[in-house]
Amino acid sequence: MAIQRMHHVGVVVDDLAAATEFFVELGLVVEGETPVEGTWVDRIVGLEGVRSDIVMMQTPDGNGRLELTKFHSPPSQDGDRRAPANAPGIRHVSFEVDDVDAAVAGVRARGAGLVADLVSYENFYRLCYVRGPEGIIVELAQRL
Repeated sequence: MAIQRMHHVGVVVDDLAAATEFFVELGLVVEGETPVEGTWVDRIVGLEGVRSDIVMMQTPDGNGRLELTKFHSPPSQDGDRRAPANAPGIRHVSFEVDDVDAAVAGVRARGAGLVADLVSYENFYRLCYVRGPEGIIVELAQRL
C-alpha cells in the first residue's frame, strides 16, 4: 500500500464564516458545507458528543482541498493561536498565487497582516507568511 495523493488539510476554527471568507478572498472555492454529528464521527475523532459544521474548500485547479471545521460540542481546550512558525505541530498552509502583492493587499483589507517580510527566494519565488483568522499562518508563494 502506498499513498496515492493528499486529500485535504483540516483546520479547526471558532468563526467558520470569517475563516471561509478569508480563504475565498485568497481564491479558494467552497466545494460544500455540512453539519457533522453522530457516533460515526465520535469514533473517528475520539471524542463523545461531536456536533460540528464543516466547509470544504478547493483550490481553483481542483487539486488541493482545505477543510474548515467549527466544533459546537464537546468544548475544546484552547491552544496558543499566536504560536510562532517554529512551534511543534502543523504550522502553516501554503498556496501558490499568481500575484503575491495583490493577495497580500486582499488579506490586509480583511485585517490580516504579514508575519514578517515579503521576500524573494533566489529567482524562484516571492514568499511571505500572513496570519489569517484565528492565528492560522498562510504562506503565499508566487513563482517567478
